Amino acid sequence: QVQLVESGGGLVQAGGSLRLSCVASLDNFSSYGMGWFRQAPGKEREFVAGLSRSSVGKYYGDFVKGRFSISRDNAKNTVDLRMNSLKPEDTGTYVCAVKKYDGNWFASSTYDYWGQGTQVTVSS
Repeated sequence: QVQLVESGGGLVQAGGSLRLSCVASLDNFSSYGMGWFRQAPGKEREFVAGLSRSSVGKYYGDFVKGRFSISRDNAKNTVDLRMNSLKPEDTGTYVCAVKKYDGNWFASSTYDYWGQGTQVTVSS
């Protein structure tokens, strides 16, 4: 079975920071890309960040503009998302996902496994 568990969400003021973490119970974790998506009420799921299996390829959504950083530790089966200078527009449920094959990093349809998400709320 595959399980992805996110943590680190919470309530922060605008301009603050959060570090999200995803722990994957998944065979051959180091063989797969990883990504973060987010979804706010009434909005479509949105790509946040992606990272290739060896961390050579890094991808970010247009809204990030240098504020977020994705990293992974293949020895621990984890992928983190460091978020700085948070804005109220960043509010949403952040979900970790596994990308087994090549394809469009920005499209949720190219990912294969999903976590349950962790809530991020940024107050103004």
